[in-house]
Amino acid sequence: MENLESQKYPVGHFVCPDVITSKHIENWIGVLDKFPKRLNGIVQPLTDFQLDTEYRPNGWTIRQLVHHIADSHHHSYTRFKWSLTEDNPVIKAYDQNAWSNLEDAIKAPVSMSLMHIEAVHKRMVYLLKSLNEQDLNKSFIHPESNRTITVKENIGNYAWHSSHHYAHIVKALERKGWITL
Repeated sequence: MENLESQKYPVGHFVCPDVITSKHIENWIGVLDKFPKRLNGIVQPLTDFQLDTEYRPNGWTIRQLVHHIADSHHHSYTRFKWSLTEDNPVIKAYDQNAWSNLEDAIKAPVSMSLMHIEAVHKRMVYLLKSLNEQDLNKSFIHPESNRTITVKENIGNYAWHSSHHYAHIVKALERKGWITL
């Protein structure tokens, strides 16, 4: 039986390498590039009942999780743009739990967010592939941690975020016996 920590972090926590290499960046952008198709493949066949199942005890439903991914990755794309166009801006944080409890996150068809994720990732990947070393070292300040985060670190964080939530869905479906991988 899985413990709560492994259900919350099925791929572990994001650990940023001390030195981020071009190979890291390339691999992370590859994850971001492939993520919409992977997510669509696992979510599209699900019934409303399955989508409205919590991915872990006292967690969001799979539907809320998909909508959260759309919200979060949209924010990430905006954070990249702010970092590239402003001098180390303080970004706007948002209350992801409050957002995930709004009507659209609870009831809207996941197809809406799957299309949004695909569009945001196409733009994000296109932008990230164009960046040079100077761009990758630009940064923003996250107000919740008051920490400076570089563009290249944020690329890694969102590659991890993609894998993190994909694993939530896979593990939930496996626990329910709805898929075997």
